[in-house]
Amino acid sequence: MTNIKILILGGGGMVGQKLLAQLLRDGLNGQSSLDITLYDMAFPPNQPASVTCVTGNITTQFDMAQLATQRFDVIFHLASIVSGEAETDFDKGWQTNLWPTWHLLEALRVQSDVTAGAYRPRFVFTSSIAVFGGPYPEKIDDDFKCSPQTSYGAQKAICEHLIQDFSRKGYIDGLSLRLPTICVRPGKANLAASSFFSGIIREPLAGIEAILPVSDQVRHWHASPRSAAGFLCHAAKLSEEAIGTHRALNLPGISCTVAEQIEALRIVAGADAVKLITPKADPAIDKIVSGWPRNFDPARALELGFSAESSFEEIIRVYIEEDAPRR
Repeated sequence: MTNIKILILGGGGMVGQKLLAQLLRDGLNGQSSLDITLYDMAFPPNQPASVTCVTGNITTQFDMAQLATQRFDVIFHLASIVSGEAETDFDKGWQTNLWPTWHLLEALRVQSDVTAGAYRPRFVFTSSIAVFGGPYPEKIDDDFKCSPQTSYGAQKAICEHLIQDFSRKGYIDGLSLRLPTICVRPGKANLAASSFFSGIIREPLAGIEAILPVSDQVRHWHASPRSAAGFLCHAAKLSEEAIGTHRALNLPGISCTVAEQIEALRIVAGADAVKLITPKADPAIDKIVSGWPRNFDPARALELGFSAESSFEEIIRVYIEEDAPRR
C-alpha cells in the first residue's frame, strides 16, 4: 500500500505539533503508513526521525512552488501570523496571511494541469471565527455572512474564497475550518489578541500572575488544542460528497464568559489560583476582541462528525493532562 503523503505548513507550531502527534499515533483514514513533511521557520527539538522537517518561510514563493511539485495527498495549511500582529503590522499581515496561500494554490493548479486533473489534493486550511463581524445574533449559524472587522479576519476570509474557487475548478479538494480560539495554549504568550484567554488559566496554574485586559463579561468561543488536532484529522477524512459545494465550516466549541472561565479555574485549581489574575484594561485588545463572535450553532459541522469539549472545565483538564508543566 502506498504511503499517504502529508504536508503540514506551520508544522513547528503548537497546533502543527499536536496534529503531528495524532497522525503518528492514530494514522489517517485507517492507514498508519504516512509520509509526513513539516514546513516551518523553526521546529521544537527532537522531532521524530520518520518525519521530514523543511525549514523556510511561507512568504518565499519558490518554496511554495517546490512543495507543490511533491504532490502531497493531504496538505494542512496552518501557517500564518496571529491576529494582534496582523492588525498592528498591516503589510506583514497581508504578505504572510494572504499571498503565500495564493502562490501555493497557483502552484498546485500547475500540477493539476500537468496531470490533466488527475492530481487533486485534499487541502485543509485553518481559518478563523474572525471572518465574522457584528452585530451578531444570539448564535451564529451556518448561514451567517462573513463581515470581518480586523485585517486578520479579512485575510482569512479571502483565503476561504480562494479555496472555494480552486475547489470548484477542480484544482484542489479544499476545506476551510473556522477554528474557535484555541485554549489553553501551552508555553509563553504570543502576539494574538486572544492570548489572554489562555494566559488567565495557564499562568495561575503555574503559580504566576496573569493580566486580564478586558471585562470578565466578555464572551467568546473556545476549543482545546486536542480538539484542534481532531478537527484537522477529521477534515482530511471526509468524503467530497459529504462536504458538498460549501467549503467553509463553523466548528464546535464552548461559549463562555471570562468570568465563567475563571470560575472553571476555581473549580479545578482552587481560589489561590484565581487570586493570581489581575484586571488591567487594555483598550487596544478590548477593541479587537469586542468585534469577535461570541456563540455558534455549528449544526453542519456536528452533522459531519466534528466534536469538541462540553465545558470549559474540561478544556482546563485537557491542558493539565497534556501540556501543563509539572510543579
